[in-house]
Amino acid sequence: MGVIPARYQSTRLPGKPLIKIGGISMIKRVYKQVEKSKHISEIIVATDDKRILNEVINFGGNAVMTSKKHKSGTDRIAEVVKNKKCDIVVNIQCDEPFIDPKIIDKAIKPLIDDNTLNVSTLAVKFSNVEDLYNEGNVKVVFDKDYNALYFSRAVIPFNRTDSGNNLKKLKTISKDKKFYKHIGLYVYRKRFLLKFARMKESYLEKTEKLEQLRIIENGERIRVVLTNKDSLSIDTKNDLKKIKALLKH
Repeated sequence: MGVIPARYQSTRLPGKPLIKIGGISMIKRVYKQVEKSKHISEIIVATDDKRILNEVINFGGNAVMTSKKHKSGTDRIAEVVKNKKCDIVVNIQCDEPFIDPKIIDKAIKPLIDDNTLNVSTLAVKFSNVEDLYNEGNVKVVFDKDYNALYFSRAVIPFNRTDSGNNLKKLKTISKDKKFYKHIGLYVYRKRFLLKFARMKESYLEKTEKLEQLRIIENGERIRVVLTNKDSLSIDTKNDLKKIKALLKH
């Protein structure tokens, strides 16, 4: 089951799911991309706003109203799937209008293949330093089995040099340097998702403002699936301008 949490009140870009991109609302674009997934049989938009609910219903999609008290999209999803008969739940961000359905399926596959695995997500290698040093792009490092070790808004791993000038930024990313951007799509085993939603906020989660760190701090694996296809998210007006410019081309 695929769930798209969509709230209206966004600090940096209010009403984000309803913003038109090429005449089509962002939430509709995301929904239509998820429909192309081979592994997702049912899609639900989980929202706290009737305007978003009506938009989804009007284009023929499936949406439900959820509590306005939820602190995160995960909590909103947990409310929706609590009484649903499903084993795997996919959390798809509502601000990635051009997400490739192939990478959604790629992220789901580890949970299909390994019934001991409870969480998976996606990452793509950074190709330029501007994106690498952008705090809006979350970084991830993982072990030899592709289990996440840490997520951060800072550049990880830290690029220590022998010159002593350890704070100097990289000018380019050489072939021997491996920095990975986290793509915020999550695949959960339903039973773990409900458990995760009941866990208390953790120290690292509060520090970095990254919810997935709560999972690691509680000793659970997050399998990182690598892809060579980035997914562009829209968090600010500047992001929106870039997306619209790309769409014209």
